[in-house]
Amino acid sequence: MNRHHEALNQLIEFSVLLNEDMTTSLARAGLTTSRTHVLWELAAHGPMSQRQLAERLKVSARTVTGLIDGLVTTGFVTREPHPSDRRAFLVTFTEQGSRTAAALVKGQEQFAELLFGDMDGKRFEEFTAGLAEVLERFKHGLATQTWEAS
Repeated sequence: MNRHHEALNQLIEFSVLLNEDMTTSLARAGLTTSRTHVLWELAAHGPMSQRQLAERLKVSARTVTGLIDGLVTTGFVTREPHPSDRRAFLVTFTEQGSRTAAALVKGQEQFAELLFGDMDGKRFEEFTAGLAEVLERFKHGLATQTWEAS
């Protein structure tokens, strides 16, 4: 196995472990990853319509309706009348949702410190620069190129 293949295997392993940890942690809070993405968007951008959320999440209106329904039922968000469009509603945090979003941010900060806190400055800068390069390559289509196993 060459070093590039090994690096990809490490990225895949990290992705799987991160997903498992995140799924387990969120489940304890009564959340799924998809519902949490809604909370992140609201925390970052404030109350917004379901249409805006669907656009930000890159999902259908039907999908976002299901996500919001679940978050309303579990007490994380409410639908409030839109101040300028009587046909629309704004998705807004409840007190519980606001507390949960703040806890998610704090948890993410603590996790980042756990992962990177002991890494010296130069090594951390090299790591983040390399990761940024890999992400850009991935975003610009390398992941969609086809290949054939020989």
